[in-house]
Amino acid sequence: MQHDSRTALVTGGARGIGLEIGRQLADLGLRVLVAARKSEAAEEACCVIGPAAVPLALDVTSAWSVTEAVREARELTGGIDVLVNNAGVSLDRELRPPYVDEDILRATLDTNLTGAWRVAQAVVPGMVEAGYGRVVNVTSSYGSLALMDSGRHPAYRVSKTALNALTRMLAAELSGTGVLVNAADPGWTRSGMGGPSAPRGPREGADTPVWLATLPEGDETTGGLFADRRPLAW
Repeated sequence: MQHDSRTALVTGGARGIGLEIGRQLADLGLRVLVAARKSEAAEEACCVIGPAAVPLALDVTSAWSVTEAVREARELTGGIDVLVNNAGVSLDRELRPPYVDEDILRATLDTNLTGAWRVAQAVVPGMVEAGYGRVVNVTSSYGSLALMDSGRHPAYRVSKTALNALTRMLAAELSGTGVLVNAADPGWTRSGMGGPSAPRGPREGADTPVWLATLPEGDETTGGLFADRRPLAW
């Protein structure tokens, strides 16, 4: 299925899973706004993706940056139809609860939760007005309460659990508007975050986010958590 008239914004789109999501969306015919904190990184990624990609400097931890980037995106493309909240950090590999490093916790939440929320706040009203939108929050099974059996990566886990809650709330709030909101777990993928020993390549990790980002009109799949295109327990 081609999506020639649609525009997608992918945060954290300059490398790893985000870069592959952008490449796959471009292959499906979408115009792709490749968002990264550094404009040079976004430009390099666009060279990899091809002519359908447009670089966008966007720092999800800055409300001003998000506002300006979305304004620029609308001027360039006319509107944003698909949002993939892929930007994320994992800063606490050595920590274990009940101990908490509050600086790490704040930094993790600011990117993984509040950053996604900032971008959604800037983008979703335009989707509602247009009567069409797809929001995909890239999460992790580490954030699943049903599967949580370890205290490793506590700040990361809490941030992804909160992102899952945001997914559910947005989906409920936007029910009936034509805007579908879902969460995707890409699995342990070789990337800057996942490391070189991860069993999955970026192509496999990007598959479920891309599938959710391109759900056809009339589809009512919303408020779900998916891995390998199958529902995952919250």
